[in-house]
Amino acid sequence: MASTEEDFPRGGKTKQTTESKAEPVRRHTEVDNLFESLKVGTLLLGCVKEVADLEVTINLPSGLLGYLNISNISDSYTKILSDHLDSASSEEIFSLASLFSPGMLVRCVVARLDTAKGGSVSIQLSINPKEVNKGLSTGSLKAGLILSGCVESIEDHGYLVDLGIKGTKAFLPKQAAKDKTNKLKVGQYVTSLLEEVKNDERVVRLSISPTAVAQAVADTAHGWTLTSLLPGLLVKAQIKKVTLHGLILEFLSSFTGLVDFMHLEPEQASTFNEGDNVKACVLYVEPSTRLVGLSLRSHLLQPGGDVDLVATERIGEVAHGCKMTALHHLSGAMLELPDQTVVFVHRNHMKEPMEAFNLNRVMAKPEHTCRIMDFSPMEQVHLVSLRTFQPWNSAFLVACVLTQFVLPLSQGTVTSLQNHGMMVKVTDYIRGLVPRTHLSDIILKNPEKQYAVGMIIKCRVLSVDPRAKKLTLTRKRALIDSSLPPFLTYEDARRGHVSHGFIVCVKDFGCIVCFYGKVKGLVPPNELSTEPVIVPENVFYVGQVVKAKVLNCDVKKEKLLLSFKAVAGGDTEGPPKPKFDFEVGKVRKWQHKVEVKVVSKFLTGLEVSILPEETTALLPMMHLSDHVSNCLLLWEGLQEGDIISNIVCLSKKKQTITLTKKPTLKSFLEEGGVVAKEFSDISVGVQLIGWVNNIMPYGVFVEFPYGLVGLAPKAAMSDKFVGDTAAHFQLGHTVVAKVTNLDEEKHRFLVSLKVSEVPSPERDGQARLIRGLQERKAVMEMMASRGDSDLLKQLSAVTIGQRMKMSVDEVREDGSVTFKSDELSAATVLATKDHAPGEYSLYVEAGSTHTATVHHADRDFAVISLGDTAQLTVIQTTNHLNETFRFDAEKLTAGKTLTITVTKSSCEELEGLPLVSWELAPPISKRLISNSKRSKGMYRYGDVVKGKVKTVKPTCVLVTLEDGSTGCVHVSEIQEVVCVGTFPTSLLKIGSEVTARVIGGREGNSHRNLKEDADVKPVKTKEKLKRYQVGDDVICFVSKVSLNKRKLKLSNLLYRMCETCLVVILAVLNVFFFLSTFQIGSLEKGHVIMGLVQKLDPNLGLLVKLPFSAMGTVAMEDLADKYKPKPLERYSKDQLVRCCIVGEAKSNWQLSLRSSRTNPEKASVVKDPEIVSLDDLSEGQIVRGYVRTVNAQGGTAENVSKKKTKKGKGEDSDSGVEVYFREEEEENKCEPAEVEKPVPVQPARLQVTGGFSWDAALSALKPASAALGGEDSSDGEDGEAQKKSHHVQEIEKREAEKALTKLETELMDPGLRPQTAASFERLLLGSPDSSLLWLQFMAFHLQATQIEQARAVAERALKTISFREEQEKLNVWVALLNLENLYGTEESLQKVFERAVQYCEPMPVYQQLADIYAKCQKTKEAEGLYKTMVKRFRQEKAVWLSYGTFLLQQGQSDAASALLQRAIKSLPNKDNVDLIAKFAQLEFRYGDVERGKAMLDRILTSYPKRTDLWSVFIDLMVKHGSQKEVRAVFDRVIHLSVAVKRIKFFFKRYLEYEKKSGTPESIQAVKDKALEYVESKGTEAAR
Repeated sequence: MASTEEDFPRGGKTKQTTESKAEPVRRHTEVDNLFESLKVGTLLLGCVKEVADLEVTINLPSGLLGYLNISNISDSYTKILSDHLDSASSEEIFSLASLFSPGMLVRCVVARLDTAKGGSVSIQLSINPKEVNKGLSTGSLKAGLILSGCVESIEDHGYLVDLGIKGTKAFLPKQAAKDKTNKLKVGQYVTSLLEEVKNDERVVRLSISPTAVAQAVADTAHGWTLTSLLPGLLVKAQIKKVTLHGLILEFLSSFTGLVDFMHLEPEQASTFNEGDNVKACVLYVEPSTRLVGLSLRSHLLQPGGDVDLVATERIGEVAHGCKMTALHHLSGAMLELPDQTVVFVHRNHMKEPMEAFNLNRVMAKPEHTCRIMDFSPMEQVHLVSLRTFQPWNSAFLVACVLTQFVLPLSQGTVTSLQNHGMMVKVTDYIRGLVPRTHLSDIILKNPEKQYAVGMIIKCRVLSVDPRAKKLTLTRKRALIDSSLPPFLTYEDARRGHVSHGFIVCVKDFGCIVCFYGKVKGLVPPNELSTEPVIVPENVFYVGQVVKAKVLNCDVKKEKLLLSFKAVAGGDTEGPPKPKFDFEVGKVRKWQHKVEVKVVSKFLTGLEVSILPEETTALLPMMHLSDHVSNCLLLWEGLQEGDIISNIVCLSKKKQTITLTKKPTLKSFLEEGGVVAKEFSDISVGVQLIGWVNNIMPYGVFVEFPYGLVGLAPKAAMSDKFVGDTAAHFQLGHTVVAKVTNLDEEKHRFLVSLKVSEVPSPERDGQARLIRGLQERKAVMEMMASRGDSDLLKQLSAVTIGQRMKMSVDEVREDGSVTFKSDELSAATVLATKDHAPGEYSLYVEAGSTHTATVHHADRDFAVISLGDTAQLTVIQTTNHLNETFRFDAEKLTAGKTLTITVTKSSCEELEGLPLVSWELAPPISKRLISNSKRSKGMYRYGDVVKGKVKTVKPTCVLVTLEDGSTGCVHVSEIQEVVCVGTFPTSLLKIGSEVTARVIGGREGNSHRNLKEDADVKPVKTKEKLKRYQVGDDVICFVSKVSLNKRKLKLSNLLYRMCETCLVVILAVLNVFFFLSTFQIGSLEKGHVIMGLVQKLDPNLGLLVKLPFSAMGTVAMEDLADKYKPKPLERYSKDQLVRCCIVGEAKSNWQLSLRSSRTNPEKASVVKDPEIVSLDDLSEGQIVRGYVRTVNAQGGTAENVSKKKTKKGKGEDSDSGVEVYFREEEEENKCEPAEVEKPVPVQPARLQVTGGFSWDAALSALKPASAALGGEDSSDGEDGEAQKKSHHVQEIEKREAEKALTKLETELMDPGLRPQTAASFERLLLGSPDSSLLWLQFMAFHLQATQIEQARAVAERALKTISFREEQEKLNVWVALLNLENLYGTEESLQKVFERAVQYCEPMPVYQQLADIYAKCQKTKEAEGLYKTMVKRFRQEKAVWLSYGTFLLQQGQSDAASALLQRAIKSLPNKDNVDLIAKFAQLEFRYGDVERGKAMLDRILTSYPKRTDLWSVFIDLMVKHGSQKEVRAVFDRVIHLSVAVKRIKFFFKRYLEYEKKSGTPESIQAVKDKALEYVESKGTEAAR
């Protein structure tokens, strides 16, 4: 093989020496086929593949795809688009489909490389002449050049073409463009020949004649450079070298180019020799790496031509037996299909997505199976992939086109929500759209509330457009669950057939109903309903799912005539009923098992016919086997026409019969197991066999025979923790369920799937193993018989125990040996080191125990070897039906060790292999004290174990033991001696090794208590509690701290989490201890305790909550040892404080927060010493205190005193200040009491109830005002006269207080109406915007017949009330209208009305005046005003209703009916129903009852789901109708197709009515109807 480094040398001038060529060649080898070398700015020749509305898909060399955006065509086309968006231009815009056609060759440049979410690169292209012809200049333009451009404008005699060369205009005469079939359009891409250059290269003339363009060849005279070289140019070249991977050519005398293997003609690839002259086409130019690619393919040697696109019928086809003809390790390989077609596979598709590329593995296979993925028009070759595909992916496109199916639950994932609908990911390459009208059975206003990105949903395909690559889906439940045959084509819509569809248009001529694909039909008006439908828009809506019957179908004209009426009337022609008796568990009552024939395959199962009747039935894929992995294999192996035996019936829903082949389910039904036929048969504790029907995040739904469905919540799914429900079970998984809970009302029940609660039948696992292996063998035989694979043929011919001749292929480092055999040429045989050549005993005895090693394991089965016997056998990976999830340490993987017990030494069903039972082998662990053997986690009391600290928590430490078990060490078991205030758990660090003793616990599987050892026995809790007595001091650990959410901070806490503290036991109640951290049993004077601040009072100080439910107060002077201006700032409610008890008064403790008392051991400076008695005071001593009260006689101040006393006056006796000491005062210290200057005497103040509260102690003091008053007295009265005068003053004060109290009480009574104008004025000062007060003021004047004063008040009110209070102003205007109507003239009323309309909303004013007229029996004026209103406010429904009420009250029923017709024409259609219903209610109240009944009946016939109107109708009929009529209405409403909860409401009303007005027989009849309804709904829900 020649060196690949010489295959692709770099472009440019050729060097003379071979040494200089080595480096360029190496560079070209690193960038093979553009797969790695594509960069922004690379020029390429592309072929148009698809044209969309805003984007063109272009095929590039090497099978790449690029995308041309509508904005990257040309500047002139972009300008037209912009002008059109701005509506500033009327120039015609041509779509991309009119500018480009599939197969067109275009020159393009890489504009940018975008990276998608998945990591793939999207190539964005541009054909803008400015970028494509960037390397050209005016000087390089010469006649004979092939240039590309876009039409810039259309002139009278030709076209201006944009070449992207500044300073040059290109003109294309119409005569030169006459060969074009269609007229050129602005923005159209053209490949043209430059015929003439004029005016110093400023004007050039072009031609697009195909003949001239095809004959033009690039010449050296044109002066080509690497920057000006363009793709698509035809050049004459000479072969410089022939390599295994292509050719190296020399062209234009100075350029070197590469021709890869894909651009050689297949029949001429071996005929090229060095020195031959060839004609080539430039494929791509990469200026930065000087890389030029060429092509010798004939379809590219015609510039400006089109490439033929091969039809895509073969895309998706699977080809077997493909042979590799050539391998190019940097690019891929060429394969030859059985029909001699040559295809290409890229190296990335020669491996699985997540695997590394292994060249040896690919080359070792003589034949390959590939799938055709696409067709590359540039190379005219199909692109294939060797990757394995899921079975349903392979048939997806075919299934979409031929049949409409329901997507599997695991395949529909919401990717985005948009205004027009929801995008759903079906596969990695297929997306579908759910239109907005198909998101639900009803139109959703807020779809984002029901759907979220990433949600897995169930959809049904509506239509598929392969050409446009559009897939339309629906989420309408009625369509998804429909059992009627779908109309996929007009041939399916045979006369008399019925199917579900959806309405796409509602017109006067009827409804247009659409089915699947493009099938749609018309329902004429006379076929819409059994009752006449006047306005179809009021009965039907777009998107509504309907059931339609085919009346006539013209397949050729594609016309379909449908009927709703025939379906509603029961005239349906459904599929024929089965001709045999049906019974679950059987197909016929006299036959348990039958054979079926496969009719067709679909993605979720098989359509079969039951033999010999050939009755159609459904066999879901999940019911092919108990093993989920076998279900997929059996589905893939079965083909149309195959016969399947041992089938039993599972359920029947409507006309669909569902079959099952699950062996466990069949044996359960045949052996007479417990089967619940209906909900009443289910009881708590019963054990049932079922299968997983649906998987949700909160649990799994399990379906049972007869259609019953139960829910297994996450907590009941497994004995292990369930994080992700999808990781535990798969759809179709067979399970054993135990009923745990029943909901009789809603007919729902819960089940448990825990292995510990639902024991598996004896030997069930072995039976499932045998059946599973037999199923796999049957699949292999089916596929081998069809010749799908040589490997399957060879394997099916080999039997266990057969002797074969093999040759050693390789001996590996691990001791294993690989062999090759002629009988198994397509397979590699492996013998592990335990099965290498040697002497072994192949016989094993039944009942013997061995240590086995796992060699291979998949989801359901594993291959193991039995110890030293070299015997192989197969086991199941699970021992129980419900055991699906294992931790990583429990999973069976290669190399895992098991303990097995031989059940049968030679099992015939396993072809002689031993049948064994197994369990995981226990890890090797040693006991330090007790020598008893145990499995993992089996410990006893007293065992000493070693481990490493895993987690450190405040109250415990988790330790990982040597065998992987986890133990917990409580904080109290860490240290022998614990110091108060420490944190024992902080002594241990994560990862440190510890030695511990087992003192308790339970087994992980059975939750049984650990076994007791003989020498160490646990101490029971009751015995521990007896050790403690009341009064004992105990060291405890804080386990929980409760914080107040608002104010209590962690920094204020006395103890932290898990801190040790010393407490005293106060009392013992059962197993609860009442503790105290103060080591005291009661509160006494001198105790220092903790308290919680309850209240802050600026006069009293702090109110503190104490232990033992006691309360205490802290005076202001006891808050601190020194004076502070604002002493309460430091405290807040719920704050913890340390306080000292200093005394007791009136059941409250007197407390002190002075640090000198709470912490006497700490010396602190006391600036303001505590004054306890008079002995603590001395004359002249300066003390600081807080002013308590100030009055005319003097002031009262507080100090740190604890005894009542008073201090005599100083020299300045008239200072008005007196220092007063009092015991009960608080500890807050205000500013020092300073001596004030003399103040003038003020008159005595009036003392009223509820006013100032003077201190009683002041009565003993001599008032300063009295002394001064004595001096001013001219009479010189004696003391007795003064006492009398004082007595009189007291009486006067009391009288004044009484009068003032009475006045205040009157003013505070809201219900007391003012009696004077002054009272109203005073109230209006406080509430000027209250219309109630103004109206009461007006009424006050009217009672006194003061009409003008009332008018004046109204005018004042209108001026005073704020303009924002519109309703308040309206109330005043209405009062004024009433006033003028009663006491004024018609002229004055009209003037007020006109003003009111001007200043208020007109309609309420009109309505109020009409009501005034009606109440006053002014019928003529009222009717005239109503006529004006319905003209002016015709869009207001309230006006029509008000007018209708007036007419009916006047007895004008005919006029009211005419008014209703006018209202229907004037109001929007959406208001018509409510309007008619309101008029019907008015007829019941004021008019003809029968007419009201008829109106409501017509509405409800057209709108049967308006349950609010049904409720109104029932109420009116109960009040005005007979019992027979009421019962008829109830019977209609309970048969509506509305939500169950609404029907439940009507049933309750029906029952209440019968209990009140009916008989016992009628009551029972209602109950029977309700029961029948519930049963029918339960059956539908189960389906």
